[in-house]
Amino acid sequence: MKVVPLRRRSKAPEEERPYFAFSAALRIHGQDLELAKISQKLGLKPSHVHRRGERRNSRAAPWKDDAWHFQPDLDESRPLGEHLDALWIAIAPKIGYLKSLKSRHRVDVFCGYRSNSDTAGFEVPYQSLKLFAELEVPFSVSVIIA
Repeated sequence: MKVVPLRRRSKAPEEERPYFAFSAALRIHGQDLELAKISQKLGLKPSHVHRRGERRNSRAAPWKDDAWHFQPDLDESRPLGEHLDALWIAIAPKIGYLKSLKSRHRVDVFCGYRSNSDTAGFEVPYQSLKLFAELEVPFSVSVIIA
């Protein structure tokens, strides 16, 4: 007798092809952020900005702080290491400025991993982790399995 593991099926078979999506973004949050100055100092156009009190949409709670985010323009199917490398290339020349912001604001790197496979994993080359050591921020990944 062949044993077949039980598996929840919430989608049609043609939609069950596994997908793996990655992202990495520099995030700066705080009160009274000088958004234009951050863009100018970093020489980067933000991927997202918002001000305290604004709303993502009419049903969302207001933002609790100001934010400036930069996410490299890289396809989400590329490995996380490539996203981190692209981010590092963009911000490495301005690492001193970013570290100076940490005295007044929260500076971090958001890493995202989304998949519909609950039995997969990923790895990040050690070279791609230099960004975290230089910024003196922890490496963490937000994982969403859907």
